[in-house]
Amino acid sequence: MFGVQLLEKILRVVIVYLALIVGLRLAGKRELAQLNTFDLVVLLTISNTVQNAIIGNDNTVTGGIIGAATLLLLNYLVVRFIYQNNQLEKLVEGSEDVLISDGKVNQKALERETISMEELEIAAHKQGFNSLEDIERAVLEPGGGFSFTAHEPAPETSRHNELLARLDTLTQEVATLRTELSRRAPGA
Repeated sequence: MFGVQLLEKILRVVIVYLALIVGLRLAGKRELAQLNTFDLVVLLTISNTVQNAIIGNDNTVTGGIIGAATLLLLNYLVVRFIYQNNQLEKLVEGSEDVLISDGKVNQKALERETISMEELEIAAHKQGFNSLEDIERAVLEPGGGFSFTAHEPAPETSRHNELLARLDTLTQEVATLRTELSRRAPGA
């Protein structure tokens, strides 16, 4: 009897896990990238909703441990399997979406991933960019992270290099003035 119940608990976890993977994949990378209030509420509600589907009416510690252990083991095995199979990884993870290319925002990609301009600007600010105008390329990675590439060279880099060049010039002028003053000094 315990064997059937154990097998049922394991099977419940597997079914719910796979359903959530498919559901999150269909929901898009945005769910992983930028959680807004609505997304957070959905994820919290999903976890509460699937709880009973995973462990059924069993509220015991043993039932919870069996469910959690099965979930962790299943996740480990799926990640290992996908890691070894590039084609399957691309199918499950998806591919990157180019949001900015050659400094131009790709509105269609933003709409497809349901990312607003404000959300894109916030992500850019978090990575140290003052404006979207400073960005040559922006990509929404398969895992939901943003990658930004600055225009070459970045305005800050150009200003920094210009200041260093001016500082070098001033240093040389001061050295020249000191040499001339030491020659003109009485007793020198």
